[in-house]
Amino acid sequence: MAFPEPAIARRRLHTRRIEAEGFVRDDGLFDLDATLVDLKDADYEILSGVRPAGTPVHEMRVRLTIDRHFNIVDALADTAWAPYTGYCETIAPAYRQLIGLNLFQGFRKAMMERFAEVKGCTHVTELLLTLPTVALQTFATLVREDDSGDRKPYQLDRCHALDSSGAAARKYYPRWYRPRTVADSENT
Repeated sequence: MAFPEPAIARRRLHTRRIEAEGFVRDDGLFDLDATLVDLKDADYEILSGVRPAGTPVHEMRVRLTIDRHFNIVDALADTAWAPYTGYCETIAPAYRQLIGLNLFQGFRKAMMERFAEVKGCTHVTELLLTLPTVALQTFATLVREDDSGDRKPYQLDRCHALDSSGAAARKYYPRWYRPRTVADSENT
């Protein structure tokens, strides 16, 4: 179904672009690169000066290098554009604290403990929070999706469409399909 056109006329004021890419490296590790860019459609006055329309207000980049177990072995952050040049970008080295974390074992909680509020950059932290699923999609490129393994496929029970008691599991993962029981219904 196509996303509906708005019923009332409107004018765009702001655009945020987030782009993330996953790479396999020649040394067997993986790089996750992500960029966040905020743009205004009109000249934007901020205390540090005017940003002409189309000039980034924010442009932050991060790179996490991970191993096959989703452990972060290197972390870089960079601020190319920010409202407060000379101040915003000084937090980038703090993001090296990510080294040693695992993207699927307490990552989001650890991120917030290290970088919430004034301990980090709101935009860099927000960008990093997208990377666990980027890592998963990067690895998925290298793994054949099938139902033949001895372990339940990772994606089952991670979203509503792939509930192991749902129609999609019954169709695509019949070995792992589990009909809902009366006890399940009472617990929901």
